[in-house]
Amino acid sequence: MADPQKTSPERTHAAFFYGTLMAAEVFFTVCYRFSKENVALLKSLHNFQPAILHGFCRRHVKDADYPGITPDSDHEVRGMYVTGLTDANLYHLDNFEGDEYDRVKVKVHLLAKVGDNQGRGNVEGEEVECEVYVFKDPTRLEDHEWDFEEFRSQKMKRWTRDDYGFEDSDHFAPQRVDGDEKRAAV
Repeated sequence: MADPQKTSPERTHAAFFYGTLMAAEVFFTVCYRFSKENVALLKSLHNFQPAILHGFCRRHVKDADYPGITPDSDHEVRGMYVTGLTDANLYHLDNFEGDEYDRVKVKVHLLAKVGDNQGRGNVEGEEVECEVYVFKDPTRLEDHEWDFEEFRSQKMKRWTRDDYGFEDSDHFAPQRVDGDEKRAAV
C-alpha cells in the first residue's frame, strides 16, 4: 500500500473566525502553542482577510470570554477568513473549540473595504467557501453582541503566548507569502 503522505500533497483548508481566533495572537497560540519555529515563519503560513458571514448572529456566551454564532437570516457576522490551515491546525482548533461547537461548511464574502463596527461602509467582494464553528446550545448565549475590542483590550492576554504578540499587525489587512516559504515551514 502506498504511503498517503508521499502520494498526495497536504491539502490546506480555510476557515472563518468570528471571535477570539480573529486575533492572530490567539490563533497562533492555539495552532502552534509548543512550536519552537520562528514566529515570522509561522505568520507566513496563513493569510488573514476580513470577511462577512450572512445568515448568522454572533452573541456573547454566558459566563465566558468568547462568542458563539447561530443561524439567523436577519443578521451577519464580520470576522476573519483564514487560509493555509493544515490538518494539524484543524486538529488543534477542534480541540480548542471543544464539544460546544460544530464545524460546518459555509460561504463568506471577502471584504474589499472594511466599514465601521456596525458594518456601514463595508464593500463585499468574492464569495468563498470555508468552515466555521457554530455554537450548539443557543440557550447559553446572551442577548447581546460579543465585543472584540473589549476582548482584545481586557482579556486577550490570558489567551495567548507572550512571544506571539503582533503589535505591528493590522487584523483587517490581508497578509500574503509565496508558496516556497509555506512549504519550507511544514
